[in-house]
Amino acid sequence: MTESRPHTLFSFGTLLDERVQTALFGCPVPSSAASLAGHTTRPLPITDQSVIATSGIDVHLTLERKLGATVEGAVLHLTDEDLAAADAYEVDDYVRRRVLLSSGESAWAYLDAKPLRPAARVVIAGDSIAYGRCDPQGGWAARLAAGHIAENETEHRVFNLAVPGSTLIDVCEQTPALLAARRPDTLLVAAGINDSALPLAAPQARPDGLAHIADSLASLAHTAQSHNARLVVMGPTWVDETRTRDYEGLRFTLDRAEALRESVRTWCAQNHVDHLDMWEPLHGKAELLVDGLHPTPEGHEALAQHLDAVSR
Repeated sequence: MTESRPHTLFSFGTLLDERVQTALFGCPVPSSAASLAGHTTRPLPITDQSVIATSGIDVHLTLERKLGATVEGAVLHLTDEDLAAADAYEVDDYVRRRVLLSSGESAWAYLDAKPLRPAARVVIAGDSIAYGRCDPQGGWAARLAAGHIAENETEHRVFNLAVPGSTLIDVCEQTPALLAARRPDTLLVAAGINDSALPLAAPQARPDGLAHIADSLASLAHTAQSHNARLVVMGPTWVDETRTRDYEGLRFTLDRAEALRESVRTWCAQNHVDHLDMWEPLHGKAELLVDGLHPTPEGHEALAQHLDAVSR
């Protein structure tokens, strides 16, 4: 990396072609051999005619997670303008995310835009809604696990580490020590409603009550990358303020839940991290909430169906 080329991009497909580089960047760009562990590739049909015209082929490659596999490629050293051109070239099936190369260095790479579609080993962290409270079948997380493991009984795993009452600060503290043994490729963090709670003893805390969100998510992003895992942040869910009650000195309001939603969504967009918005499946459907906060079994089913649609 040089001062004039501050961005490193791991490529394993058409961006390695000098003709494609010349078309996008004006000339071939500096590169160095690199590899990405824990991944394999699968073909991706392309329908965008401008991309096909540039690459000369209508089937590109995308990354798939596979324990023990390695994808060989190269790191391209790009300017700001080069990176913008690469973003414009990649179709909507891809998103640019950070990966940890086999060398231990971090680089950009274009991954599947559906964040759970290429996943194999998923760790879930969150609070009582992710835990599955109020649903004997284990909530949306258990439904996700059943479908995911059924796709590949040999290689797919889902580990639910959610703890009722947890905030993102708690998740930051609890999760790192639990990841190594589970060898995750995806860390699915449910930004739960507890992060929006107002202490009844200090209602004046409203202005700073969500100040920890950015720091917590940044810490979780670092934790995920240190395990070569993709961070996916979901939530929060809608709150029926007319039916919520005080929980152990905490007060939940729709206003605060919406503020949490915006904080999480903004941070993820600014930091190229996947955000799965879980607001709409329960929005305005008070009958799908037991107490204004926790989904009924039918509410968990609605969340599971929405999660499948937006992530897989």
